[in-house]
Amino acid sequence: TEVTSCAPSRNSDGWIQLLTLIAQANPRGPIRVVTDNLSTHTSGKVRRWLAHHRRIQQVFIPKKACWLNMAEGWWRLLRRAAFAGQTFVDTDEITRAVDLATAQLNARARPWVWGRPAAPTRTLRRQFVYCL
Repeated sequence: TEVTSCAPSRNSDGWIQLLTLIAQANPRGPIRVVTDNLSTHTSGKVRRWLAHHRRIQQVFIPKKACWLNMAEGWWRLLRRAAFAGQTFVDTDEITRAVDLATAQLNARARPWVWGRPAAPTRTLRRQFVYCL
């Protein structure tokens, strides 16, 4: 399942709020959050928060390798489900649209498969055996 959080800006407080929601959604075991190299992900406030929450670790994707971030596919689905063809009056409507789209996408979620699926194998109708 995915966890989303709407914040007024991309700052350390919003990132800590999202990390808190992720920790609450996954109460047991270690958590590794794959992130980009945004400065709010490495601020002193975030590092202090992570020092108190040892089971959450940030894993940074290499610079100029955004295609490794599997969350990009999720964002494409979320934007299409929540924002396509919509006009919003205020931020509360945006939050409701994101929450509704997240619930709908989580209801039909399946594990991500990275890469192309294997080609289907041909089933032979007859098997010929040559005798010499």
